[in-house]
Amino acid sequence: MAPMRRSVLAAWTALVTCLALAGCAGGTTPHLTQVEEPKKPATVTVTPAAGTADAPISTEIGFTIEHGKLDAVRLVKSGTADEIGGSLRADGSTWVPAQPLEYGASYDATVTATGEDGQPQTQTTTFTTMKRPSRQTGTGLYLFDGQTAGVAIPLVIDFDQEIPESARPEIQKRLFVTSDPPQPGVWSWDPNGRQVFYRPPTYWQTGTKITLRAALAGVPTGNGYYGDADRTASITIGQKVFMLVDNATKQMQVFIDDQLARTIPVSLGKPSTPSSSGFMVTMSHLPRTTFDTRGEPNGGYVVDVDWAMRLTWGGEFIHAAPWSVGDQGQRNVSHGCVNMSDANAKWLFDLTHVGDPIIVRGTEVPLENGNGWTAWNVTWAQFVQGSALPVPAELANAPAVDPITGNPPPPPAPEPTTDPSAGPSTTPLPGASVSGVPAEVAVPSPTR
Repeated sequence: MAPMRRSVLAAWTALVTCLALAGCAGGTTPHLTQVEEPKKPATVTVTPAAGTADAPISTEIGFTIEHGKLDAVRLVKSGTADEIGGSLRADGSTWVPAQPLEYGASYDATVTATGEDGQPQTQTTTFTTMKRPSRQTGTGLYLFDGQTAGVAIPLVIDFDQEIPESARPEIQKRLFVTSDPPQPGVWSWDPNGRQVFYRPPTYWQTGTKITLRAALAGVPTGNGYYGDADRTASITIGQKVFMLVDNATKQMQVFIDDQLARTIPVSLGKPSTPSSSGFMVTMSHLPRTTFDTRGEPNGGYVVDVDWAMRLTWGGEFIHAAPWSVGDQGQRNVSHGCVNMSDANAKWLFDLTHVGDPIIVRGTEVPLENGNGWTAWNVTWAQFVQGSALPVPAELANAPAVDPITGNPPPPPAPEPTTDPSAGPSTTPLPGASVSGVPAEVAVPSPTR
């Protein structure tokens, strides 16, 4: 190696060694200072984009925020100072007005966010809603504000025409349910696309407060149609009443809070007009009504009945039938209804609510899904498949009511007690009753 190259290499080695030591020639170890990146201001983007025209009156305010956090959303009708209330979706994706917007109106939406630099940033957009459409889908809500309902009440939205599958996800997004105490559930579409049902995996708890907003005014419902109205109702869940009808014995057992309260002789549908076997829910209560079956198959009669509780759209009811008292508990003579005496029908009518569960077993025909509020007549896994939106795995796999027996899943077993001072183990015994049909009268599978 040439002398010059050796001297350069030696000098470089000495320098590296010097930097690695605590000091060099009486100097101090140099150090690097980390430079912090400057904090960034928020960047806010708002939808609908400025100048958007013909927006549905169901429009929600969307936004994306970079380098900051949302502070507020403000929506006013252009030219006014009156704010329109609203709230964020649970996932924070959009801000939902608390009421439908007006047709053919202009709105100003302002989104404010605070950036990493601590400074607020504001973005405003102005958009115009569409004119009132000429084609609307009629909607109905089978709840009444202030109603006390049964523990199996499904929340039911009805449409006056079939909703195409392509429109169902956006419709489902506009159905808002709150419950106190919280009991998450799932929306599931009827096979004919004319109804959508909401229920939790197991029965509603007595005392639960439920509020439903079907915010469907102006929502596209497919084929150029739009929803007709926003509808809201708040209900309370009443005492648990469960009814079990066994065709083999011609008896109805009535359970109140899981205790057998009364056994009632009944007469079901005769072989030519059999009652349906399955898990039904009482749909209406009518102190008196008229059955007029003229023009219907196997019909042709007109009769007034008392204490009528509808079970199916096909015309199956629980009701008083004083003309068949001699047959009740013995043989089936009805046109498909559950007949009982005046006294028993009045007692049951006064006890029950719309939304109480009833299981009929052992008849000649199974209940057809869609013939009534059949949300509980399928397994939870089958029900969840009817959702037009993804269902979280934890909810989709939740323990659920058995549609054959009506039994909810047993509560989780507590950890065995090992502390001697705590007394005997609190682990439940096998076969202990749960809050559906008590274990000693659990229902076997019906004849299908």
